[in-house]
Amino acid sequence: MHVLRRIVESSQFQKFIIAVIALNAVILGMETSPTIMDVAGPVLVALDRIAVAIFVIELLMKLAVYRLRFFTSAWNVFDFIIVGITLMPVGEGLSVLRALRILRALRLISAVPSMRKVVEALMRAIPGMVSVLTLLMLVFYVSAVMATKLFGATYTDWFGSIGASFYSLFQIMTLESWSMGIVRPVMETYPLAWLFFVPFILVTTFAVLNLFIAIVVDAMSTHVDVEEEETREVITIDHAEVMRELRALREEVSRLADHRDANRPDLP
Repeated sequence: MHVLRRIVESSQFQKFIIAVIALNAVILGMETSPTIMDVAGPVLVALDRIAVAIFVIELLMKLAVYRLRFFTSAWNVFDFIIVGITLMPVGEGLSVLRALRILRALRLISAVPSMRKVVEALMRAIPGMVSVLTLLMLVFYVSAVMATKLFGATYTDWFGSIGASFYSLFQIMTLESWSMGIVRPVMETYPLAWLFFVPFILVTTFAVLNLFIAIVVDAMSTHVDVEEEETREVITIDHAEVMRELRALREEVSRLADHRDANRPDLP
């Protein structure tokens, strides 16, 4: 079991799994090409099955090493779910389930430490992001009601209902054809419409959405600070342990030297 643990936790094994995940993602992408499948279809299918077998063996090895502790790690549970989904039996017509095989590529997130740090930082940022999202939805709701009241009678396709207004305002927020596609045509009928749309863009695109970036950056910075603090604590503990051992060793050497000198009668 100790040998199996060393294999599972070795960097070489982790690099091998990362390479298999990346290769499997490339294979699944190649399977979408009819031309490639006509030439090398059986080979790609065989390689895909080999990759699945490797993933299953990896999970079995980890389950054998960690047993129930395997499920205490969120990343292990993530890997277990991803592999389990892709092992679901599929038949003809179940193209959605077959498409889910590409989810195996997401295992790179759990296999690469730098990606794990980014995801963990994003998870830490969720509470703040929820607050910003709530604020954004409130601004959207108020703006959608106003746009429906102001422009809905004339431009029913864009602002005829609150749902249509939500979608049109979302397009405007993303700055996709917002001026020539929506705002300028509306201004032909309502010349002062810019007084509504320009502040909406300033608030949503340049203010509220940037808060998402600020929250994520702050969360990542906090995550790095926590890791550095944990590293400093480990170094401090190790340093204190080494110093204790050195003091004990020095006291032992001193005691042995005193004992030796006491047993030498020729010394004055």
